[in-house]
Amino acid sequence: MNNSLKVERAIKNLTQAQLAELVQVSRQSINAIESGKYVPSTVLALKLSKIFDKPVNDVFELESDD
Repeated sequence: MNNSLKVERAIKNLTQAQLAELVQVSRQSINAIESGKYVPSTVLALKLSKIFDKPVNDVFELESDD
């Protein structure tokens, strides 16, 4: 799964720690999602998309082998 979390976070001028606090996860979780090491739960993906005011599909995208 690809994501634009880092780009969206930069647009909103948020640090990983600030974003993590907004969605109530650890900074390490945000880092793992951004680096593709962790796929967020549906609830977390929805929370993140709400923070960025974008549909989930604009923040997260399936890869051809997903």
